[in-house]
Amino acid sequence: MSHPFFKKTGPYDINNLLKIINLDNQKFSSENINDVKDLNSAKQGEITFFHSKKYSEIAKNTSASFCFTSESLKSYLPNSCEAIISDKILLHTSQITKIFYPDSVVDNFDDSAEYINITKFKEKVKFGKNVLIGKNVKIGSDCSIGHNTILEKNVSIGNNCSIGSNVIIRNSLIKNNVHILDGSIIGKKGFGFFPDKKLNIRYPQIGIVIIEDNVEIGCGATIDRGSLSNTIIGKNTYLDNQIHIAHNVKIGENCIIAGQVGFAGSSSLGNNVMIGGQAGISGHLKIGSNVQIGGGSGVIKNIPDNSRVMGYPAKDLKNFIRENK
Repeated sequence: MSHPFFKKTGPYDINNLLKIINLDNQKFSSENINDVKDLNSAKQGEITFFHSKKYSEIAKNTSASFCFTSESLKSYLPNSCEAIISDKILLHTSQITKIFYPDSVVDNFDDSAEYINITKFKEKVKFGKNVLIGKNVKIGSDCSIGHNTILEKNVSIGNNCSIGSNVIIRNSLIKNNVHILDGSIIGKKGFGFFPDKKLNIRYPQIGIVIIEDNVEIGCGATIDRGSLSNTIIGKNTYLDNQIHIAHNVKIGENCIIAGQVGFAGSSSLGNNVMIGGQAGISGHLKIGSNVQIGGGSGVIKNIPDNSRVMGYPAKDLKNFIRENK
């Protein structure tokens, strides 16, 4: 299956792939590898990675044919998935990703973009000045686009959507009745780095952004696309101004998030979550449903369903109030 935004190469024989990244000390029966995916979505004929015990339950059920992992973690993988032992799991996964998707590291501007008034949308969409539309963009009915906004190639916008002025959208699927306010940037590459020999190496970002129905995104929001999985904003969720959502974040339905909240990568929120302004959510955390997080809080561990927390580090609200009388 082709990627909607990035050109994919391959397939490659597994042993040839490992030789390219100088990890050919392990030999496997010849098998073509078609793609690189995360543990959840990888299928037979694909390669993935498993670098932390916190993902052991997912690893047990992966359908991937091969997995970069460590000696201490390989026992969690099913028999159908062959372990590739690595002491640099993320680096080797990054190298493989760049082989399959060679243009996934850079974010060059879309040189296919044209002024909307010379495209097929000129009679269909209400638009301001200097609006640029890339190749193969889809825009539904009853939509409006503000001044100086750019929709890059292959972006999809549903029905009854409004896109403000000075907005950039790339690598994104926007569903129906979505309202994106001025100055937002959606779908740019995430802040994915890891050090190797004192060099900061950027991790390829081949995921996309999916914004479900009835979402509002405030002014100046930045929503990064995923690395291997997607960044998702659930139905009926409202984001205030100047919110940052990093790569792979999953936000559930009916959430309300106040201004200047920041999410680090790969965290997830359940449904009906409320977060006060300037709170920070660390990476790789799971926030349950019906959770309330007070403004200015720093969340550094998982939060179960129906919790109310505040403070830094965030703690039960009753305890926070008792300690700060």
